[in-house]
Amino acid sequence: MSRRFALDLSPLKLRDFRLLFMASGVSSFGSMFTFVAIPFQVKELTGDPLMVGLLGVCELVPLLFMAFVGGALADYIDRRRLVFYSEIAFTVLLTVLLLNSMLGKPQLWLLYVIAAVTASIEGIQRPAMDGIMPRLAPPEMMPAVGALNSLRWQIAQIGAPALAGVLLASTSLTWVFAIDLATYVFSLACIARIKAVAPPEKADRPSVKSVVEGLRYAKSRPELLGTYLIDINAMFFAFPMALFPFLADKLGGEAVLGLLYAAPAVGSLLVTLTSGWTSRIHRHGLAVVLAAAAWGGGIAIFGVADSLWLALLGLMIAGGSDMISGLFRSVIWNQTIPDHLRGRLAGIEMLSYMTGPMLGQTRAGLTARWWGNQASVLWGGVICIAGTVALAAVLPAFLRYDGREGIKRKEAEEAERLQAISATA
Repeated sequence: MSRRFALDLSPLKLRDFRLLFMASGVSSFGSMFTFVAIPFQVKELTGDPLMVGLLGVCELVPLLFMAFVGGALADYIDRRRLVFYSEIAFTVLLTVLLLNSMLGKPQLWLLYVIAAVTASIEGIQRPAMDGIMPRLAPPEMMPAVGALNSLRWQIAQIGAPALAGVLLASTSLTWVFAIDLATYVFSLACIARIKAVAPPEKADRPSVKSVVEGLRYAKSRPELLGTYLIDINAMFFAFPMALFPFLADKLGGEAVLGLLYAAPAVGSLLVTLTSGWTSRIHRHGLAVVLAAAAWGGGIAIFGVADSLWLALLGLMIAGGSDMISGLFRSVIWNQTIPDHLRGRLAGIEMLSYMTGPMLGQTRAGLTARWWGNQASVLWGGVICIAGTVALAAVLPAFLRYDGREGIKRKEAEEAERLQAISATA
């Protein structure tokens, strides 16, 4: 493969990044087992697509608050410590899920509670995790860092759901949760070896004022607003995963369920393995818009599919498009946001890329009750495309955004802040 397109592995030469990559890669693989298992368990207990979709609401409500808390904490204390203790909390929750699955009659309410608590912990961990990345690798490596982080997710999203589907069809939920639990042991061992990631000099103490400062900064940057709004639109209208357990029944049963979850990641993986070209693209806003529209197109194809191969093709197109969007959104964030605001902005970013899917699951389940499963998916994809075009029209500064200018602005902002600190010292 030409070097112009080959995946850039250079960040793996950095010890702490390599440890974090290994830890998050293994735990992400295990987490996808649970990602498949919980909706499947709710579907088995209720048989109602709306009840599966409501898992997204349970996750969203605490996340709306905890993302801001986690962002403020990530700008004030050791980010590695936040990630480590969050992994411990996830381990405890997996233990509860495992024990619940062993009951003669698993408790439905407990699944919703765990979904909510998991989202709360995610709100603490994710800003710290995102905030670590620009500290473990230099700015010029951010496209490669984004591609590698996506690669670990794709490996998890391809292998874990397919294996989870086989396990669900042949064994029990208990084994699925047990495998996820085991992956956290490895993750904790790796994270414990990473050096402390000290907060920025003169870090802002967590407070409502510091959170508001982060919100004001995000509002002042049209390229950031564009990344948030474009992604929320795409995920809200075209995120049909809550319907996968029901559509799988038509396409081949439980064994096919894992393939539906894995197909988007296959498309993402193909893009990641040829992602060397992304470092030569500077019109990041335009790239995000085109990719979001293509995501909607892939979901629409999935919505009209009456065969397994066409359904998988549509999902692969959607996954590859989402990968392109995610790469350029992460580059915009990691190359341009000052370090002393990185945690708070990571919290806002997390809300943007998690709010859409969570609400999208509920939308998919609700509209499926009215229109049917396939119509809910099809029209979600169509509306996603229309919304993307509309947002592009009202965000011209986002379309014109050039990444080279963003890097220069970040360097100027950080230099100005250090000069102000020196003047007051």
